[in-house]
Amino acid sequence: MIIGSGRAEGSESRLARALPPLLPTLGYALAWGVVTGICALTSLMLDDWQTPGKIRWVVVLFALGGFVAFPFGLYLARLLAQLRGSGEAAFAAAFVSFALATIAATAALYGLQYREYYAQWHQEAFSRIWFLQFVHTLAAAAYQFAVLGVRLYFPVGFVALLAASLAFARRHS
Repeated sequence: MIIGSGRAEGSESRLARALPPLLPTLGYALAWGVVTGICALTSLMLDDWQTPGKIRWVVVLFALGGFVAFPFGLYLARLLAQLRGSGEAAFAAAFVSFALATIAATAALYGLQYREYYAQWHQEAFSRIWFLQFVHTLAAAAYQFAVLGVRLYFPVGFVALLAASLAFARRHS
């Protein structure tokens, strides 16, 4: 019984230690949101998009996705970096955590907007058919984002991800 409670306490303290401080995290989240918005803007300009209204919407979506994702990515990176104490492990944890959190949060926001658009053709809310339509619409949005949206993070986003991961690894070491 004592051994079991010690393990739970150890994992609880690990989870608690991974929590980042609130105010700096919000500041970094704002910066990460700006960076991800710039990533989308740069890619759209390089692709020579001609519709300013759509460009603004996509940039705001990516910026908001980056802002929402950063605290989750930072928490996950801090949690994973505790497993191994090396700088390389911290870099890898940050790289994977920031990338996955940013893509997932932006895709989720895109999926909600996609769902809102197609809701006019869906059945009454919370019916069995509606749930199927909801799931299929979000799956289609995730696929579309994976195919068309992730490329907007390149080339600027990859460099920003490397820089953020390196900064995390230096602070963690």
